[in-house]
Amino acid sequence: MARRTLPLAALTAAAALTLTACGGSGESDDIKGAGGSASAGATDKGEEKDGRPSLKLPEDVQLAFESTPPSDSGHAAALTDAENYIRALAHGIVAQDPEDKAHQFYSEGQATQYAKEQIQQWVDGEWTATGKDRYYRAETADVGKSKGVLVTMCRNQAEYFGKNVKTGKVERTEESLKSYQKFSLLMRPAQGAAEHWVVQQIEVQGEVKECKG
Repeated sequence: MARRTLPLAALTAAAALTLTACGGSGESDDIKGAGGSASAGATDKGEEKDGRPSLKLPEDVQLAFESTPPSDSGHAAALTDAENYIRALAHGIVAQDPEDKAHQFYSEGQATQYAKEQIQQWVDGEWTATGKDRYYRAETADVGKSKGVLVTMCRNQAEYFGKNVKTGKVERTEESLKSYQKFSLLMRPAQGAAEHWVVQQIEVQGEVKECKG
């Protein structure tokens, strides 16, 4: 299921264009081991009171974000919604819905297409997931002179497993270098909403030694 990634240098260099136009054209690595319970009905597809889509997940799905918010308010908002995009991917997987409105709220362009394709692969394979997915060592950086922010973070999916939606069987794997990934998400403020950020492009690098330990 591995796929080509958009090189990080290209991701950053393209920012001046993608921050003023929709989307991007790169392909990204597969997000493996994402999860939820076998029941799509365990998720809440409604909206919260602030107008944002619900990201509620089943009890057996835990996404742990272990980073300190940046002091810059814009960077902090970008990081928060980068995390929400990742939560939205899990929400779509457990809901078994590639068109889930949660990921569409937090993305546009290439990042929206990425989410749809990832969720569709899980649906086609009759998989959801279960367990704990860890994200840590988050960093943020301004992208040139634009209003964009590049968010990077490490991932450890060693305790996050696929689960067959029909049988409930969990496909457990041993921790290895494949458990460690690095996410790079190109963020920009959503139109007319200073506290709402969207992912324009996403790159996921696999087997990242620097994320281990």
